[in-house]
Parts: sequence; structure tokens; C-alpha cells
Amino acid sequence: MKRFLPDRFTQLLIATVLLATLLPATGRFEEFMHVASNVAISLLFFLHGAKLSREAALSGLKQPRLHLLTLASTFILFPLLGLALKAAVPDLLTPQLWMGVLFVCCLSSTVQSSIGFTSIARGNVPAAICGATASNLLGILVTPLLVTLLLHRHHEGSGLSQVLSILLQLLLPFVLGNLLRPWIGAWINKHKVIVNVVDRGGILLSVYAAFSAAVAQGIWHLFPPTQLALLVLVNAVLLGAVLLVTTYGARALKMPRGDEIVLVFCGSKKSLASGIPIASVLFAGSGAAVVLLPIMLFHQMQLMLCAVLARRYAEQQERAEQADQAGQTEGARAPAVAGR
Repeated sequence: MKRFLPDRFTQLLIATVLLATLLPATGRFEEFMHVASNVAISLLFFLHGAKLSREAALSGLKQPRLHLLTLASTFILFPLLGLALKAAVPDLLTPQLWMGVLFVCCLSSTVQSSIGFTSIARGNVPAAICGATASNLLGILVTPLLVTLLLHRHHEGSGLSQVLSILLQLLLPFVLGNLLRPWIGAWINKHKVIVNVVDRGGILLSVYAAFSAAVAQGIWHLFPPTQLALLVLVNAVLLGAVLLVTTYGARALKMPRGDEIVLVFCGSKKSLASGIPIASVLFAGSGAAVVLLPIMLFHQMQLMLCAVLARRYAEQQERAEQADQAGQTEGARAPAVAGR
């Protein structure tokens, strides 16, 4: 039962949304929170850059087919499925929630959970590290471009200004962090607890700022419980479809079991950690909160479902190894019996 409960970070996100609902930032405090969240986002991407191992990223070149398939699932399959769902049932969700669903489809894969579930499932962990890292790195530029293409964000601001915002607020700190990695990398690895607090604290700060602006404009009156329930359904269909395509696609291509696990877990994830900062840059004011609802729900759903799948993969591997051991034991006994 415990595995179906929200993880601790999701609980903190829910608490932050409740805090913004009950005590939203207003007046000068709202302006301060806006500036503070922008600084936190830049710091977050600086730390992401400092944590990135160039060796891990470059070693992915050893398995180009696997990583191209993973990236295709993340940045091509997801958007196509999202557009197909919206075209099939356009009135199922409000236009704002459909915008959030398509934003989810544009995001990069996660890093920690993709690698963690691949490890639990006894898959190709080095390939998972490379694939998830490449997805996050490319997502800094690919996600805004996909958002501009799918959601026509250029009508609300020039595409050039949005790209410039991404370069200055996300990519520049990321590059600086990576360039400084030889000097600060050891300190970051030694103080992971502090880094994680700063990392997640920045995300929570961005969520509070976004939902404070949205509450002031009556966000919860726009989305009745039925809409949120339908949003869960759409997320479930989207996640289930990608898991089916990646699983049976890998088997149709006769990929090794370890690589199949990488494609399934890295290709089906969407990064909340990257999504919140990017949404804060691309969607001003209350718009950021609207697009964050789908990714917050999707985040918890992918964790619950992939935890079950990872354990199932591990159990299948254990049964296969036990069968092999039993076969070897029987094979060793047969000559002994024949020689009597």
C-alpha cells in the first residue's frame, strides 16, 4: 500500500500548493518571490551543470541506436500522442489543461528515477545514465522549441525573446556550472544533501510563486474536480501508450533485455525538476501554474507505475536465473548418474 502513496517530494509540492492557496504572495512580497524564484531557477541549472559528468554524457556514443530511440520516444512519440489525444477528444479538457498536457509531452526525461528504476529492474545502468543525461541536456533547448511549435507561444511573445530568456536563465548557468565542475565538482559530490536541499528548494519556491499568481486570478474556480479526474485519465492513457510502444517496440527490434529496460524507463519519464523552471520562464504569471498541474500529476503516476514494472522485471530476471541454475544442476547430475 505504501508504494501507492505520494513520494516525499510530491508531498512537499502538494503542501506548497496548499500554502499558496491559503497564503498567496501579494504586493511587494509577490514581486520579491518572482525575483527570488528566477534566481533559484538559475542556481538550480548551475548545479545541474556542475553535477553533469562529461565522460558519462560522451560515453553514450557507444550505443547510438538505443539513445536515438530513447530521445525519439521522449521528444517525438510523446508530442505526437499528445496531439492525437487532443485532436480525438478536444472537449475532454479545458484549453488550459490541454496546454499543460502538451507541455508535459515536450519535457525531457528524468535522471534520478530513470537510473534508479533501471537499476532495480537489473537493466543496463550505464546506458540509462547516458540516455537520461543526454535527454536533460538537450531538453534545455528542445523543450522550448517544441513548446513554441506545438502551443504557438510566439503569439504571446516573440520566439526570439523566449529563446533568449532560456539562454540567459537556464543554459548560461548550466554551461557555467559545467565549466566550473573541475573546481567545484568534488565539493558538490561531498555535500549532496545541501545540494539537494537547494535543488528542491528552488523548485518549491518556483511552484509557490506560480501558484500565488494563479490563486489571485481564481485558478481553482477554473478547474472543477471532474476536470482534474479527466486530467488523471488523459495522463494515464498517455503514459500507458508510451510504455506499450517502448516495450513491444524494443522486443520487435530484438533489443537485449537490459537495453529494453533503458528504453522503457528513460523513454517514458518526464522531468518535473526541469519542467517547473522551464514553465516559469515560458509561461508568465498564472499561466505557469496551469501547465504545472499536469506534470505534477504525471510525476506521481510515473513513479507508482514504474515502481511496479521495475519489480516485475527484477522478478522475471530472478526466475530466469533460478531456472538456469536448476538446469545446470540437473546437467551436472546426469553424467554422475550415467557413470554409476
